[in-house]
Amino acid sequence: MISREQNDLITRTGAAAPLGRLMRQYWQPVALAVELQGARPLRPVRLMGQDLVLFRDQAGRLALIDRDCPHRGADLAYGRLENGGLRCPFHGWLFDVGGNCLEMPGEPDGGGALCQRVKQKTYPVVERSGIIWGYLGAGEPPAFPDFDCFIAPDSHVFAFKGHMACNWLQALEVGIDPAHASFLHRFEEDESVGGSNTYGRQFRAASMGSDIPMTTLLREFPRPDIDVHPVPWGLRLFSRRRIDSARTHLRVTNLIFPNAFLIPLSGEMTITQWHVPVDDTSNYWYAIFTSFGGPVDKKTMTEQRLDLYQLPDYKPRLGRHNEWGYDAAEQRTKTFTGMGFDINVHDQWACESQGPIADRTREHLGTTDKAIIANRRLLVKAIEQAASGERPPMVLDRASAAGMTGPATMDAIGPTDGWETFWPEIDRKRRDAAPWKRSAA
Repeated sequence: MISREQNDLITRTGAAAPLGRLMRQYWQPVALAVELQGARPLRPVRLMGQDLVLFRDQAGRLALIDRDCPHRGADLAYGRLENGGLRCPFHGWLFDVGGNCLEMPGEPDGGGALCQRVKQKTYPVVERSGIIWGYLGAGEPPAFPDFDCFIAPDSHVFAFKGHMACNWLQALEVGIDPAHASFLHRFEEDESVGGSNTYGRQFRAASMGSDIPMTTLLREFPRPDIDVHPVPWGLRLFSRRRIDSARTHLRVTNLIFPNAFLIPLSGEMTITQWHVPVDDTSNYWYAIFTSFGGPVDKKTMTEQRLDLYQLPDYKPRLGRHNEWGYDAAEQRTKTFTGMGFDINVHDQWACESQGPIADRTREHLGTTDKAIIANRRLLVKAIEQAASGERPPMVLDRASAAGMTGPATMDAIGPTDGWETFWPEIDRKRRDAAPWKRSAA
């Protein structure tokens, strides 16, 4: 339980808010690269309460600019992509990717000195691993760490996103809560772990080193021992479910500060997922799926996710408006939630049903919430560092970014005694077999 003022401190991301100033020191996902494919490569973007326009010019260069035209505030999301830039339909002012005004066709002499003086606000933008990233802060953007999801070749990564109607922090916290999976994602029947229907779907494969479905382990061993360790990128979580005196189900996951987590999808694939504030009451999750085995089947992965998410805005078909698809009969016999078999819907309900911004003045945390507590402390400390002019965690220069690799994540059956040395060896073997191997921190 925290005060209302403390809750505001760790949830509000407007430009003037302490957390907003912190979050603007990091690259944030603004769109999927596929969203700029087609005849009109332009998307309106809202990020941390700021309204922007993302586009590619005719030369293929990316730009991220303020959405309101500096002339009289018309909406540049409806602009014309032509003549090397984006033209406002109101009076024809033309801006290039650097925000320079190239033409004022209605002004004498094309605008003259006024044209040279007017400049639209622009922001650094870059494409990495199927996602377009923007930087809204001051000064030089930080370097990207050499994480698996950023160094794997395009053939071995797949990016997707989805909308959630709630604050970013309550959405992120589900990803660092190992205990919830035994309940929220409980299925009363298990699928064949070797079938093609398990590909690309979370908790449907077997844990590494066994033929036991993850769904079985989560259902039958619902009380994990959880350890949380500080690491340079944030937190590393160990979740252990003891099967018997010889065997333990071990799950290693990570918080990547400030707004991402890394979890295993299967024995050969991981998910690195950011929760990016649209504003204080909604967010998009952006996920990079990274394969340590063969190339990702992007067509299958896309089709699976479009069963729930609708284009062009990647908003889910199920939500508060239709009770997240809740079915009482299903809840009695098939799933713990009664909300189908897509765990994204389960997570969406858990996050959105807390309200637009969770009221943490009313919560009562348990021992399984230790990673959530640790992350909130990290967040408060980083806000204080940013306010005092110190460098917060994960604002990296190139040298420190190059030394930050991995991180390791896994789901496996290992020894009850000696699990501490077991999991790094399993991770090493998987990396050594990967076609693009890189050692992990």
